[in-house]
Amino acid sequence: MSEPRTILTPNPQDPTIRRTYLLVDGENIDATLGMSVLNRRPAPEERPRWDRIAQFAAQLWDQPVTPLFYLNATSGQMPMPFVQALLAMGYKPIPVAAEGNEKVVDVAIQRTLDAIVPRDADVLLASHDGDFLPQVESLVAGDRRVGVVCFREFVNSQFAALADRGLEFFDLEGDIGAFQVPLPRVRIIPIGEFDPTFYL
Repeated sequence: MSEPRTILTPNPQDPTIRRTYLLVDGENIDATLGMSVLNRRPAPEERPRWDRIAQFAAQLWDQPVTPLFYLNATSGQMPMPFVQALLAMGYKPIPVAAEGNEKVVDVAIQRTLDAIVPRDADVLLASHDGDFLPQVESLVAGDRRVGVVCFREFVNSQFAALADRGLEFFDLEGDIGAFQVPLPRVRIIPIGEFDPTFYL
């Protein structure tokens, strides 16, 4: 039996190894799933499998991935069981607290995206939020690969304008298989992916 694939680099600071940075806007993904896809609070089996998303990120461009998961900890509390689960899956949880009324997770992700610009690295952003458009636009340049992980029908429409410049889109359910059960979505289906048995 082959050894399980390692998705994290041995030395995350090693500048000679090209990597993929996976930035997860957990609040946005959870809110979109609950309010736009299910119209209710997701049941445990309906939540994304974050390990599958990290594994997809590693396999997509066949290079190590550094998965970062941003959490709003303004209340002073952290969901420790979830944080421990993220750590076990190789994620780096990033709990951030607001100092005012700022959208603290968005600010942290924006700063991270800005910090990636001078690095020789590729980026996957798991979010639907148009607040990251300026940073993503800065990253889509040269030979850098940049993708948005999302429910394709709910991603901010302004991201579509960057597709001609190389921005890729990866559907959480269709492309990544991040869910254990089918979701009740109404979305445009490429005919090559259409499975009539799903509707019968």
